[in-house]
Amino acid sequence: MAEQWKPTKITDIQPGDRIRTADGAEMTATRVEHNFFGRADMIAFIEDTPQRWFKRPMPIDADVEVLAAD
Repeated sequence: MAEQWKPTKITDIQPGDRIRTADGAEMTATRVEHNFFGRADMIAFIEDTPQRWFKRPMPIDADVEVLAAD
C-alpha cells in the first residue's frame, strides 16, 4: 500500500495524523488545540515526541495535506 499526501480540511486533522503545511513543514500532530488563544479562527498543532517539540498555529482556512495510505 502506497502513501501519498492528500489535501485535507484543517478541521479534520486528528492526533496521530502526519501533516505537511503549505510552506513544506512536516509534523505528526500529537495534540490539536482548537480555538487557539481564544480565537475560533485558529488551530494549533503540536508535535510532542522524544525527538522534538514543535507547535504550529494556523488559521482554519490554511492549506494542509495529510499523509494517507491508498
